[in-house]
Amino acid sequence: MAITKEFKEFAMRGNVVDLAVAVVIGAAFGKIVSSMVDDIITPAILTPALKAAHLTNLSELVIPGTAIKYGNFLSQVISFIIVAIALFIIVKAINMTKKKEEAAPAPEPVPTKEEVLLTEIRDILAKQQ
Repeated sequence: MAITKEFKEFAMRGNVVDLAVAVVIGAAFGKIVSSMVDDIITPAILTPALKAAHLTNLSELVIPGTAIKYGNFLSQVISFIIVAIALFIIVKAINMTKKKEEAAPAPEPVPTKEEVLLTEIRDILAKQQ
């Protein structure tokens, strides 16, 4: 029973749960990016080039006489660039919010009642001399 308790403590740590959530969200984001590249960007950008090459699909781009499908490679490169740009924008936005938080000046510390009384006593003594 001790091993199950230890495993539960390990699995429920904040870092493990955060990592699990990040992996799931990353996988979903990867599907979104793949769909955007395969269904929107690739047809919009490469349709004229594919028509000129008398092809209908990017995966049909191959080096003649070989099994090298450089069309699939181009699709993956485009996908990588989109992911990199999206992550750059996200990280830049996060950094901007952090800079705003750091740039805010710290408020002046409010003097305690004791400090206020000591200041008043000091001022009274200074007037008497």
